[in-house]
Amino acid sequence: LKMERKLGQNGAEAENGPSVPESKRKSFEIIFEMSRVLNCGLDRDTLAILVELCEMGINPEALALTVSELRRETAALKQAN
Repeated sequence: LKMERKLGQNGAEAENGPSVPESKRKSFEIIFEMSRVLNCGLDRDTLAILVELCEMGINPEALALTVSELRRETAALKQAN
């Protein structure tokens, strides 16, 4: 799922919005809704990156473990400060 965006001169998204095929956009919306219902705590950008990594062949279970470990480490750092 490549979330390509058409950018204007200043790097902002162009007025006509993202250049993502409608079918991929709908699929992503379903994935995002599932993530929200399951209370995964992933924002759209993070989820898009994870989906793209899966499409590139990265093991989804390894990604899930990595996200969990990063969350644990972040929480530990916040408690230490």
